[in-house]
Amino acid sequence: MADTRRNDAEPPTKRPQPEPMPNPIPDPHPGLIPGIGVEQTATRFPTNTAVFVGAIAVTLGVIVWAFITPDSLQTAGTVSLAWVTENFGWLFGGLAIAIAVFMLYVGYGRMGGIRLGADDEKPEFSTASWISMLFAAGLGIGLLFYGPLEPLTYFNTPSPSQSVEGGTQAAVLPAMAQSTLHWGPLAWVFYALVGGAIAYNSYRRGRAPLISALFEPVFPGSTNRVLGRIIDFSAILVTLFGTAVSLGIGALQIQSGFTLVSGIDIEGNMFLIGAIALLTSLFIASAVSGVKRGIRMLSNTNMILTGALALFVLVVGPTVFILNLMPTTLVEFVQQLGAMLTLNANDGEDAVEFLGAWTTYYWAWWVSWTPFVGMFIAKISRGRTLREFVTTVVVVPSAIVIAWFVVYGGTAIFMSLDGIDLQLGGTSEEVMFRLLENLPLGAITSVIAMIAVVVFFITAADSASIVMASMSQSGRPEPSKWVTITWGLMLGTIAVALLLAGGQDALSGLQSLMVVSALPFAFVVMGIMVS
Repeated sequence: MADTRRNDAEPPTKRPQPEPMPNPIPDPHPGLIPGIGVEQTATRFPTNTAVFVGAIAVTLGVIVWAFITPDSLQTAGTVSLAWVTENFGWLFGGLAIAIAVFMLYVGYGRMGGIRLGADDEKPEFSTASWISMLFAAGLGIGLLFYGPLEPLTYFNTPSPSQSVEGGTQAAVLPAMAQSTLHWGPLAWVFYALVGGAIAYNSYRRGRAPLISALFEPVFPGSTNRVLGRIIDFSAILVTLFGTAVSLGIGALQIQSGFTLVSGIDIEGNMFLIGAIALLTSLFIASAVSGVKRGIRMLSNTNMILTGALALFVLVVGPTVFILNLMPTTLVEFVQQLGAMLTLNANDGEDAVEFLGAWTTYYWAWWVSWTPFVGMFIAKISRGRTLREFVTTVVVVPSAIVIAWFVVYGGTAIFMSLDGIDLQLGGTSEEVMFRLLENLPLGAITSVIAMIAVVVFFITAADSASIVMASMSQSGRPEPSKWVTITWGLMLGTIAVALLLAGGQDALSGLQSLMVVSALPFAFVVMGIMVS
């Protein structure tokens, strides 16, 4: 029988269609992320035993090496430096240019208004104190040592990139331009990159103030990874040895100044040992008192001393010659920038020798100092905007450096043109004091210069001690006093050991090795720009 039922059932209900997914929300602009300081998070700062003990062990090993065979230390440094110069000189020069472009974008692009801290956070230090501490930490003893020496050296022996005869009027401006290349904006962009990255990472995103923590956006938990610990371990070592070399140079300069001022011919090493022991006690006392008291006071004092000394040389020295050099040095620097930057190992043996002794050496030296100076700059820059940070950290110290080199280098060159040989029968440490001797009130100004060297010595060493202690304790903002004192003692000990073991030879060997250590750090710096 046929089915006569009507097929009057309801049509099947349509399944509801899923609503279209909204477009993914893009990552917010960095400026829209509420600022949170690292102290507002649950971040712990235990002593990193592997990093701390490992760095101490390597330090002791290098001290023993310097005592047993100082010649081999110098040879290892010289050979390694030559290899880096010939094979990777292009990398450092290219990196300096890349960082300069990157920092222009960061400071003056859409992110320039981001504050290194909470949106309503105020700077911890006045602008004057901030600049003084930048000046003292980023330059230090090298400014007094190289201020007259370096332009005078380029004047007598011009760079292969310059087709001028040494010791003539035509060599004056190229010498000033070369000094500006090495100490001006392209040096400070290294510090600005690392310092700005750490400040943003710690005071805006709440991460530990460590080099390894900068890679958290790319490698979460990077501070606890093996690679992160290697980075922090290496950062401590380059800070320690780089600062120790600077302190050794400072001690030699203090001894030279004392000899010239007092007329007493110092024999043996007791003066150096006593001087470093006394200064080590002073900088440890300053370090444990903290940045707000010790370092700020010393930096302000040194800014006044060096500023007054430079003004004195400008007034009683070849004033018109110096004033004419100010604008022409900047013009010459811009005109010669391409030629100076493109000098490379393919340009012959003279170029290789010059690059190893100066340009590549400097780029690598600045890279090796970025952990120390970058972390310190971050510590004192909280509350500044990125635009203010980039402008002040790059432009202001560069302007001070250029003025300093023009005043002292210009005076040294003027004296050379006038027949006065500041290097006659002496050492490089004596050039500054011999320059002052040839000006009125030379004995008084030489004493002031010695005091400035001492204050630079203390400021650099206590800053380095605090930074190394912080890195040893997982980035602790206020490290334990015992760790700070430990690194202060290690710093003074290695400076004494190097001077006793081989003097200038051991210092130059270690300095070269520290520059070589900048090669892997160059890749770390590249990674910071990416992360």
